[in-house]
Amino acid sequence: MIKLIRNGVKRGEKALIHSFSPIASTGARVLILGSMPGERSLKEAQYYAHPRNSFWYIMSCLFEFNLNDSYGERCARLQLNKVALWDVLKSCERRGSLDASINNSSIIANDFGSFLQSYPKITSIFFNGAKAESIFRKVIPMDIQQQFSSDALWRLPSTSPAYAAMDWQTKTRKWSVIKEILNH
Repeated sequence: MIKLIRNGVKRGEKALIHSFSPIASTGARVLILGSMPGERSLKEAQYYAHPRNSFWYIMSCLFEFNLNDSYGERCARLQLNKVALWDVLKSCERRGSLDASINNSSIIANDFGSFLQSYPKITSIFFNGAKAESIFRKVIPMDIQQQFSSDALWRLPSTSPAYAAMDWQTKTRKWSVIKEILNH
């Protein structure tokens, strides 16, 4: 019997994938956390690269930059606005792009202890969807979680195109809390 292989993975098997380095500057005050980049993002080596993901659209509305700017320029605008971007997971096994396909027994979390020491001005964490929050709460050591009060940890609606229960206008309105926190 012939098994079909795509990208070195047999059909039905989950591939070990790795997240990106964080995007952050020394002045970062808020951290936005996803779970793990999707296939399109991994292929392009860019956070939120899928054209139907509303993340960059929302950020361009909140921080008034051109959505058509280069990836590097968009990342620089986040940093200029004191926003850091990262993922909860360093690596995991997953087939496809959906968070639901993450093999929970394979997850390895990013090193938040070292990250937060490097960026001590971060006072709020925003989760891009429920899965990022639930993984963070399950796998990140409690002493790190307790560095933040409960009102400094925010779950926002996922910007993924898979989360279609909310339109982009409503998502943008809910995500505007980031700008409100930064303006205080």
